[in-house]
Amino acid sequence: MVKERKKLWVIAIFLLFIIYFFAAARPIPPETVLSLHWLSPLESDTAENTEVTKTAVQPNGLIPFTLGSRFGYIDTEGHLRLNKIKYGEIYLSEYLWTEYEAEPDNIEIMNNAADIALILENPGGYPILLDNRIFILGSGQNSLSEIDTTGSVLWTYDFAAPLTCIDAAAGLVLAGSIDGVIEVLDNNGKRIFFFVPGGSRYEVILGCALSQDGQRVGIISGIAQQRFLLLEHYDSGEYKVIYHEFLEAGFRRPVHISFFDQDRRVAFECTEGISLFEIKSRRAVRIALNGELAAIDKTGSQGYFFLICSPSDEQKELIGIKLSRDRRKGIPGTVDIRAPFKSEGVYLGRTDTALIIGGGSTLLSFNLEKK
Repeated sequence: MVKERKKLWVIAIFLLFIIYFFAAARPIPPETVLSLHWLSPLESDTAENTEVTKTAVQPNGLIPFTLGSRFGYIDTEGHLRLNKIKYGEIYLSEYLWTEYEAEPDNIEIMNNAADIALILENPGGYPILLDNRIFILGSGQNSLSEIDTTGSVLWTYDFAAPLTCIDAAAGLVLAGSIDGVIEVLDNNGKRIFFFVPGGSRYEVILGCALSQDGQRVGIISGIAQQRFLLLEHYDSGEYKVIYHEFLEAGFRRPVHISFFDQDRRVAFECTEGISLFEIKSRRAVRIALNGELAAIDKTGSQGYFFLICSPSDEQKELIGIKLSRDRRKGIPGTVDIRAPFKSEGVYLGRTDTALIIGGGSTLLSFNLEKK
């Protein structure tokens, strides 16, 4: 009975969210609308611990999610292909996932069909799944190893200080450390670039990101003063700074930074909210957030960028931002949606035409349609 009331409460919350979304939120301009495509509860008799995928689906076939006490994969039509209760630490990629304890004696790497892809005995660290590759971050957080599909170590690289951020794309690995150093490793674990941004009283790398083509690097570095730097790869083989900016104030914690909109822009946290930097024009748009960043869109497809911020533990706000570079269609960086809702955990995902939002124990998909 209690469980049934909980389900009804969750459904009621999301029905109110949907009503508010269409009735009270600031609408997207007439040429683009959001229409509800599907709603998928994670806690139901049919969804409980769903494992219906019999063969592993390629990375672009399923969407990984973590929401509250649940994690798994869902397809673009809202069918849960894997829906499990979370008991330990979770690392999800498009094709692989792993759940592990604080100091694991062994690590099982699973595919999105919940079949064991690999077992690592005495890994000596923690798994990281990036760019469809398997890495082990050493227990001291100052070494990184890549593991192949048989469990063999392909290479190991030792850093001079503990890592504070890591990213991988285009066969490259980007790492930033607590001593303020940025390093880029090639596909064989060989260092091809070393950089110390400097310029701050306390040198530390708080965030780093690689563009999908590996041609650009974004960095948030330093405390007092904090800086955003953008580097670009040149024919000489070096990455060179093409833009840097001192931020008025900064954080003393990890800072989100990522490329989006087909590598045309960089999104990063700032004390004002979030900054969306357009690489071609070298201009940024600052968007004020009522709370901390809780989830972020990493595609920016169809000219819109979405995020969720968290004013409090239970209060959340969905924000939709227009990215159009055509001034006739509105000022780039215009906030077209501000839709508050209630939920402790949140999820935000994107496909080419859909926005997937998670709250409570439900996932919802909205189609972005031009009308």
